[in-house]
Amino acid sequence: MRLHYMKNHSLITSLKSLRGNPRGCVYCEPLWGIPFNLYSPYVSVYMVVLGLADRQIGLILSISWGFQIVLALLGGAVTDKLGRRRTTLIFDILSWSIPALISAVAQSFWYFLAAGIINSVYRVTHNSWTCLLVEDAEPGQLVDIYTWIYIANLLVGFVTPLTGVLISIFSLVPTIRGLYVFAAFMFTLKAAVTYWMTEETAQGKVRLHETRDQSVFHILREYKGVLHELLRTPQTLYTAGIMLVISIASLIGGSFWAIIVTEKLHIPAEHIAVFPFIRSAIMLAFFFVVMPRLKKMHFKAPMVVGFLGFVTSQVVLITTPELGYPSLILSVFLEACSFAAVGPLVDQMMVLTINAKERARIQSILYVGIILLTSPFGWIAGTLSEISKDLPFILNAALFAVGAALAYVAGSRKSLAAEAAGV
Repeated sequence: MRLHYMKNHSLITSLKSLRGNPRGCVYCEPLWGIPFNLYSPYVSVYMVVLGLADRQIGLILSISWGFQIVLALLGGAVTDKLGRRRTTLIFDILSWSIPALISAVAQSFWYFLAAGIINSVYRVTHNSWTCLLVEDAEPGQLVDIYTWIYIANLLVGFVTPLTGVLISIFSLVPTIRGLYVFAAFMFTLKAAVTYWMTEETAQGKVRLHETRDQSVFHILREYKGVLHELLRTPQTLYTAGIMLVISIASLIGGSFWAIIVTEKLHIPAEHIAVFPFIRSAIMLAFFFVVMPRLKKMHFKAPMVVGFLGFVTSQVVLITTPELGYPSLILSVFLEACSFAAVGPLVDQMMVLTINAKERARIQSILYVGIILLTSPFGWIAGTLSEISKDLPFILNAALFAVGAALAYVAGSRKSLAAEAAGV
C-alpha cells in the first residue's frame, strides 16, 4: 500500500512527466550535489586548520562576492550572446571544476582567495542554467521542478556522513583534498551530461538571433531600459527583497555554522556531517508530506511562518549549551522545515514575476543588486564572529524577521497574488 502511494504521489508523477530541458537539468543535479555535499560542511573548518583566521575567511567571501557583481551583470549578456546551453557548459566547468582543483592543493589564504574569485564565475552559469531550466517549462510544473532540484541535492546529502568516516580514518586535511579532486571530476561530468541532454530554449534562440551582430558591451548598454522596466514592477522588487534576505543569511550560515558548532559548542569535527544528514532527512520528509499541501495555498502564510521558523532556529542555536546535541538538532529541524517551505515558493515567485522576454538580463540586474548588498556581510560576519560566535546568528535572526515582514506585505498585494496564482 505504501509503495503504491509513493508511485502515485504527485511529486513522483511530476518527475516522471518531465521532458526536454527540465528533465535534463533536474536529472543531472545529483552529479553536482554529491561532491558538493561531501566537502561543503567542512570548507570553513578546512580553512581554519590550514591557518586562516575568521576575519580572513570573511574577507575571502566579501572579495569573491565583489567579483560576482561584475560577473552577474555580464551573465545576462553572455547568456543571450552564447545561448543558454553553451554558456552553461563553459561556465560550469570554469566556475566549479577549476576552483575545486585549486582548493585541493591549497596551502594558504592566497589559494582560497584565487579559488573564491574563480568560483564567482558561477554567477554567469547560474543565470544561463536557470533560463535553461524554466523557459520551456509549463508554469504549473514550476513548484514541482524546483522542489525536485532541492530533493536531488537532499538525497545526495545522505552521503555526507561518509566524509566524517573518512576524516576519522585519514584526518581532515587529506580527506578534504581528496574530495575536492573527486568534485572537480564530477562537476565536469555534470556539465557535459547536461549539455548532451538539453537543447537551446525557444527564447534562447530568439536572443541568439537578436544578438548575432551585437557585442556583449552593446547588449550591456541596453540594460538601462531593462532596469527602468524592473523598477516599475513592484512584484519583482518584493521578490528580490526576500531573495536578498535569504542570500545574506545563507552566506553567514554556510560560512560560520561549522565554526560556532566546533569552537563554541565543542562538537567534534567528525560529527559535523551528521547534521546535514539530519537536515536532508527532515527536508525530504517535508517535501513529500507537507509541500503538496502548501503549493495549493496562497504563498503568504507558508512563507511568513517559514521565516518565523528561521528566526526561532537561530535563537535555539545561540542558546544551545556546550555539547548540546538535542538543542542543536532542534535548531537544524526548525531551519530545515523553514527552508523547505520558503525555498521553492521564492523560486516560483522569481519565475512568475519576471518578464519572460527579458529574463536573462532582468535576472542579471537582480543578481547584481543582491550580490552588491550581500558582499559586505562576509567581512561583517567574520568580524562579528571574532567578537562572539553568537553575533552572526543574531544578525541572521534579525534578517529573517525582515523576510517575514516582506513576505507578509508581498502576499497582501493583489497584483503579486495574481502573478503567483496557484502557489
